[in-house]
Amino acid sequence: MNAYEKVLKSREKGRPTAVKYIGSIVENFIELHGDRRFSDDKAIIGGIGTISGMPVTVIGIEKGDGTADKIAHNFGCAHPEGYRKAVRLMKEAEKFRRPVLCFVDTSGAYCGIGAEERGQSEAIATSILEMIRLKTPTLSIIIGEGGSGGALSLCAADEVWITSNSTYSVISPEGCASILWKDSGKVAEASESLKLTADDLVSLGAVEKIFEENDFPETFFEDMKEQIFRFFQQKKKVPADELIEERYRRFRKF
Repeated sequence: MNAYEKVLKSREKGRPTAVKYIGSIVENFIELHGDRRFSDDKAIIGGIGTISGMPVTVIGIEKGDGTADKIAHNFGCAHPEGYRKAVRLMKEAEKFRRPVLCFVDTSGAYCGIGAEERGQSEAIATSILEMIRLKTPTLSIIIGEGGSGGALSLCAADEVWITSNSTYSVISPEGCASILWKDSGKVAEASESLKLTADDLVSLGAVEKIFEENDFPETFFEDMKEQIFRFFQQKKKVPADELIEERYRRFRKF
């Protein structure tokens, strides 16, 4: 598949969403709600659970499955209160030294008037800042679209992994084509130029690992679960100040 075909694949109807990943990987999941400031944003779900007995905090951007569900989750486009809820859960995880696992699937943060009035850019910036200096292990996995600041807000982690048909980009190919070429028909060229596919991202050092998507979901999720568990077991041995320094160096090399 070329880059734009991968873009279409990342948006494809029927792809497993964050809820499916959490249900397949995390045991004893208990969802926690609200940002303690304004409301509960259903575009971001989060809570606590275990992975092979290890306590973890899980945060996911949820697009929804089916029309009514997608509307309820705002198609995975989070409001400021969603990012603030994520930060609240991260800080709670830090307090109890629980690793933080994020599943990312969004075309971008919601850009409505209400979101802007409630400080969308500040909420995203704060999420990035707090995540990058968190004193507990963090891991982000892109499972569909990784769009703009809406995705980056939950990707300031120790490592970022990606599934093979997912994308990660500062802007959508359609947006890029309309800005650079003033032609929405140039989406294929824009997709290639953005270097947004899993293979491109690994070669650039923006992500560390690719999970090949296949027709065997049980095997796929079991392999991912095992690798997440091993990753957190290893990172939990690293002192907090070293974790933060390694995370800082990871992003500085970009």
